[in-house]
Amino acid sequence: MDNTSLTGQSGKHYFKRRDFISTSIKVAGVTALLSTPVLNLAAKYGDLTKVYTVQDIINIILKEVPGAPFAQTVDTIKSGSADQQVTGIVTTMFSTIKVINEAARLNANFIIAHEPTFYNHTDDVNWVAQNEVVKKKQELLKQHNIVVWRFHDYWHSVRPDGISYGVLKMAGWQQYYRPEERVLKMPPASLKKIVEHLKSSLNIARVRVIGDMDQVCERIAILPGASGGQAQISFAEKEKPDVLIVGEVHEWETAEYVRDARLLGSKISLIILGHSVSEEPGMQWLVEWLQPKIPEIKITHVASEDPFKWV
Repeated sequence: MDNTSLTGQSGKHYFKRRDFISTSIKVAGVTALLSTPVLNLAAKYGDLTKVYTVQDIINIILKEVPGAPFAQTVDTIKSGSADQQVTGIVTTMFSTIKVINEAARLNANFIIAHEPTFYNHTDDVNWVAQNEVVKKKQELLKQHNIVVWRFHDYWHSVRPDGISYGVLKMAGWQQYYRPEERVLKMPPASLKKIVEHLKSSLNIARVRVIGDMDQVCERIAILPGASGGQAQISFAEKEKPDVLIVGEVHEWETAEYVRDARLLGSKISLIILGHSVSEEPGMQWLVEWLQPKIPEIKITHVASEDPFKWV
């Protein structure tokens, strides 16, 4: 191609074509980039290069909790430093060895766990002196530079209760939730149907039941986790549900109360889901609740799962 072809009439067409192609490539490149999940989040939420420390994220969460921060709470950091920069977050029920290793694989150095890390309510590492399992777990967390923060009291204080709502959502019962009512008023169903539905929707292999499987139930109460015999029995006495669904019980308390109540003519039934699996849906819902608030950080739920095998 000679110089006149570039500067003459045909040259003008050449430059127009070149500009058009260059512009098209740029537009296509931008479109392709914006189609990626990360940049879609950037367009929606803003700068994705923002850096968060553990404390930054805790502060963001506490803004959503009525009355926070609490003067007394078990929701404290169990491992690592609040000043650590966060590379990723894992939510779970228990920060088990398996969960810790999976967090490390995901390059997530901040675990938000609902329950204790060191086998007692206050995570006192000296609760059992010279506990070798505690020491090895501490070493593993240090090795992977992982911070563990318990999120129990605060998550139960969010409205609606983060754990209970997560369970209702996974069970597909959130439409029956009413903030002013403590018992779900649902279409009539047999106890057997309710048990089957809970096992299927919450992915629970086995549950324990006290009651007549053919009994029709309409008033259903869900108390996931381990609220304790006094709270469970007080609730049952006041609210008179057809079926009380709990995470776990002291067998000499709530279970015996329900057994005797039935022998005395009451129609109340009891379904025991298991502690971990009864609250896990709430920690799974935490991902959905928290992710829009910190779109720059990837949040993954890793289930700690039922610790028991049924034989």
